[in-house]
Amino acid sequence: MNIGIDAMGGDFAPEECIKAVVHKASEKDCDAHFFVFGEAKALKEYVTDLDLPNITVIHTGDSIGMGEHATKAVAAKKDSSINVGMHYLAEEKIDAFLGAGNTGAMMVSALYNVKPIPGIERPALSSVLPQQSGKTGVLVDVGANSDVKPETLSKFAILGSEYAKAVYGFANPRVGLVNIGEEAEKGNVTTKAAYPILKNQKGIQFIGNVEGRDLFNDNVDVAVCDGFTGNVIVKTCEGFFYNLLKRGVEDDFLGKFNFQNYGGTPILGIKKTVIVGHGISNKKTFLNMIKLSKNIVESELISKIEQSISETSII
Repeated sequence: MNIGIDAMGGDFAPEECIKAVVHKASEKDCDAHFFVFGEAKALKEYVTDLDLPNITVIHTGDSIGMGEHATKAVAAKKDSSINVGMHYLAEEKIDAFLGAGNTGAMMVSALYNVKPIPGIERPALSSVLPQQSGKTGVLVDVGANSDVKPETLSKFAILGSEYAKAVYGFANPRVGLVNIGEEAEKGNVTTKAAYPILKNQKGIQFIGNVEGRDLFNDNVDVAVCDGFTGNVIVKTCEGFFYNLLKRGVEDDFLGKFNFQNYGGTPILGIKKTVIVGHGISNKKTFLNMIKLSKNIVESELISKIEQSISETSII
């Protein structure tokens, strides 16, 4: 398997990314070849570390900063590490591309260069939903689409369901629509319109509306919402997690909210495997991003999503 990584992405670039790649590439049973994308001046001091037979360094002329406008940066910086990596992915020179840099730029470049799966107009980002039982659910979307149509939420349900099946082992995941009440008539214009679509949709097990308190108590496996709502949920959980850590709280369930243990999130709905990591990703996080990318590729998630979308009546 060929795995591409943007070495320029993240607050600790390129050091933490390179540590992870070298660590993984040095393992005796490593069956992956790594393509490291980055500016020559930034990678210069790591030449010796990266001198392994299963690591290929691709020097790029530029990189995209965390604070840059995603669309403008992707259009202007054709030779950035993100764009070059996405080109390699689109041309099937690599099987997956990972990055912890500008999330918007990763999304835009994936849309322009790799392209969405037919039938998917709005790819989505997901996050994990740790459950009391020890299982891991999925929340879609968590920031890619602040405003959505009801039909978009129904497609998020398919994306999340297939992801939960392929990566987290659910046979028939329960899908819930995040709302302010359990009753079908509750919610805003979008959720009210989405409810009957989801209820009648083939290929998913829709259980109705779910509230915020239901997300971590084994009441739902895949929760769908617009990216605005999803991002607020994720950032609230993140803030709560770090505040409890500062207070010295230690608990097995609390530890499941540590993003480092999951690595990152795939851009669901793209033709190839693209993984986006947290900006403060370290070596451990990158190692888990690599693990996640392998799971997604080996599970053939993309082809399963393509099949599910083609079999629905919402294209």
